[in-house]
Amino acid sequence: MSRIAYYRVSTGGQSIEAQRQSLPGTFDKEFADEGVSGATLAADRPGFAALLSYIREGDVLHIAAIDRLGRDALDVQSTVRKLIDRGVVVDVLGLGPIGKGVGELIVAVLAQIADMERGRIKERCDAGRSAARASLEATGRTHKGKVSMGRPKVADAAVVALWRKDNAASISKTAKQFSLSEATVKRYCAAIV
Repeated sequence: MSRIAYYRVSTGGQSIEAQRQSLPGTFDKEFADEGVSGATLAADRPGFAALLSYIREGDVLHIAAIDRLGRDALDVQSTVRKLIDRGVVVDVLGLGPIGKGVGELIVAVLAQIADMERGRIKERCDAGRSAARASLEATGRTHKGKVSMGRPKVADAAVVALWRKDNAASISKTAKQFSLSEATVKRYCAAIV
């Protein structure tokens, strides 16, 4: 019997450390998906797919919250049911071990709540985008004072391409000069050709 942990965060800017700290004890193996949306089916995430290949009957899978398995209610329920059918104990922090019957009912309710929250997050994002577009059209700035939608550009593509050409610089040297990734420099230079 192995103690296994699974962690997931939706964006690259988040860390799994809070989840790791919240789960008591030590683990024989840990799996994680960082920067992977809960909308992605569990089996389609690289970390969870590796977990499914590794986990065996009698193992205990520890997770910090049911929504770490996903935000699609049917996928979460199906995933938990598959694990239980394989003889794996799913232990959710604050809920304890989940078994057949009542445990599956609790998972179903919590998975529905996670699914609803996903819908609410989408609604809030859509409302924010609409407000930004309306403000941008009316005032030339978004409702948060930005001059455009999305992330601001770090550097002007034409300036980067010209500097690289004038200095006969490599992609790497240009990236360092402007504090950009090499991929961004390549993209900027290809656009200016």
